[in-house]
Amino acid sequence: MCALAPFGLALALGLWGIGRRDTLWGDEAVSYEVAHRSLPEIWRTLGHIDAVHGLYYLCLHGVFGVWDGGLAALRLPSVLAVAAGAAGVALVGRRLVGPRAGLLAGLVFPLLPPVQRYAQEGRSYALVCGLAVWTTWLLLTALGRPERRARWVAYAAVILTACLLHEFAVLTLLAHGVTVFRSGPARPVVRAWCGAAGAVCAGMLPLAVFSTTQSAQVGWIGAPDVQHVLEFAAAVALGLVCARTVGRGADSTPHTAGTPNTPGAASPVRLGALALPLLILPTVLLIALTPVRPLYVDRYVLSYTVALALLAGAGLDAVWRAPRTRAHAYTVTAGAALLAVLALVPVGVYLRTPQSRQNDATAIARAVRESAAPGDGLLFMPARRRVWTLARPAEFRGLTDLALDRSPVASDTLHGTELTPDAVRQRMRTARRIVAVHDVPGQPLEATDRERVKRAVLRAEFEVCGTRRVTRAQITLYARPGHC
Repeated sequence: MCALAPFGLALALGLWGIGRRDTLWGDEAVSYEVAHRSLPEIWRTLGHIDAVHGLYYLCLHGVFGVWDGGLAALRLPSVLAVAAGAAGVALVGRRLVGPRAGLLAGLVFPLLPPVQRYAQEGRSYALVCGLAVWTTWLLLTALGRPERRARWVAYAAVILTACLLHEFAVLTLLAHGVTVFRSGPARPVVRAWCGAAGAVCAGMLPLAVFSTTQSAQVGWIGAPDVQHVLEFAAAVALGLVCARTVGRGADSTPHTAGTPNTPGAASPVRLGALALPLLILPTVLLIALTPVRPLYVDRYVLSYTVALALLAGAGLDAVWRAPRTRAHAYTVTAGAALLAVLALVPVGVYLRTPQSRQNDATAIARAVRESAAPGDGLLFMPARRRVWTLARPAEFRGLTDLALDRSPVASDTLHGTELTPDAVRQRMRTARRIVAVHDVPGQPLEATDRERVKRAVLRAEFEVCGTRRVTRAQITLYARPGHC
């Protein structure tokens, strides 16, 4: 029951509105299209770009080979990963604190807005987060019986899989290292963990080295915005409050081995020693790297939600144990549940709408179709926005992609290759009308010669007939003067 109820809740939340009104955003469009390529095509593509997501694309290719169920099949692995993660959080919480705390932590986990969001995205982040949960559980079991080598092997294998799905999962390994050394372990434990960590680092080293050759694909990442920093600070503050609440309860509760709700009774480490490094360290490290190389994106360190759920579950359990009367406990629980519903239902509804994502490739394709006529020219500014065509290529048929040299599939890339600047200029001058798909105003303009040529020709030889914004994309129809 401790794990079953969280699994069921997470599964229900993940399946609720999984189609998101038949829309998907740009990164999901990439996942969908690349996973539908043949294995040789996927392998060649990874040689050019996105090697860091290669294992995920291969897994998704296998899913589509078994069941090509469209958007449901694209997102179902993420749904199942979060459901399994919720069950794992419950088991970790039970081992650290007790059955009730584990159950509450498992129920909190799938309710967290970031978890709800990435549970319904066709990307690797939910899978990495689910594996982070189970590596944490494996760490606890290994620390409980450190002489069992098979447990350390399982721990290393699972966390290596997470790192191969996304390299920043190695930050979970660092957080676990802090937990191990803060717990004052014996020398055999240190040797065992260091051996497991060394095996993980050796296993992911080839991918890490090769992915540095594709580092330009994260060039879009800037400094973390104020909203994300404040949200993280709020999560840390909540976690610290919960840890303090649990600590006070532990201090006032005698430790009796085998007592179900005694904090730390069945675990070799304390809740705070495990959860706080996982909550704080990965995000702080990425933010601290910003002056050197901006790399912080909240979905890259989604494992902090695991720690937050564990701390929140333990905090709620401590509040339950604090009242002297059962009626008071039920009142507190009902009040907390009501507040959670009032706060999370609007968020949950919003996360299942197209507007909740940065862009909507389906809506962009529809807007292009409505703005254009057969034979019109088509421009993507910058070229990487061509990924918005990947999931709905039929919507762009009948239009001439004026800058395209080789298609994404033919070039084994995500957005194809484009002609030289002079060739692009000449092809633009043959068009009477051009539909431009570009970023909304305020986004930085690419300074390549090809992009400058596109903007210069449109500005000098065409006039704007109309423009419309679709999430974070702008669709503008240009025509020769007098031909709008």
